Amino acid sequence: MPLQNRVLPTQDIVADPGRGLLMGNRGCLHGADRRLGTTRWRSKAWISCVLDFQGRRRDPMPPGRWTALFFFDEAVALAAGHRPCAYCRRRDFLLYADAWGRHLRAPEMDAVLHSQRVESRTRRQRTTTQNLADLPDGAMVRLDGSPALVLGRQVLPWSWEGYGEPLRPAGPIEVETLTPPANLLVLQGGYAPLLHPSARSQLR
Repeated sequence: MPLQNRVLPTQDIVADPGRGLLMGNRGCLHGADRRLGTTRWRSKAWISCVLDFQGRRRDPMPPGRWTALFFFDEAVALAAGHRPCAYCRRRDFLLYADAWGRHLRAPEMDAVLHSQRVESRTRRQRTTTQNLADLPDGAMVRLDGSPALVLGRQVLPWSWEGYGEPLRPAGPIEVETLTPPANLLVLQGGYAPLLHPSARSQLR
């Protein structure tokens, strides 16, 4: 039975056998039984990390320490409100920070992201409405009720099995955008997220 540690673009954390390209954490979210409680973060530092760092092997749910979370790819991580880890992904973090267009330290970025990704009252994901044509590659939206990736002026439905056949919505269309505004600006600023190979393979 898979652990409940797979993150969806909607920020939900589920038990799924699907494999991803990145891991990360939001603090310790599990109890002694390795099950998640109701809390979905213990820190505003929501990070995404490499799967393998210096060959270290770690328990994904060590008692009282941290809960390893896994992401299909970086578009999903950014949509869920995460940023690159400044330690194991130092180069990516510096590129990400530079794309903000202003000099901010990691805690300042985390504070901005947290205000944009979570509704303070309901603690649910905060989304925005955007014109699809204005969204950068790497953004994720909710289309026909399901998450999808914006790439190459097309929209690719997402699942743990991979990105699906591209859709081309006709005419101007407003969509519910899952990626927080700060991460949209980073993508618009030239940051290139790590995408699952199925994304590029679907482009025509």
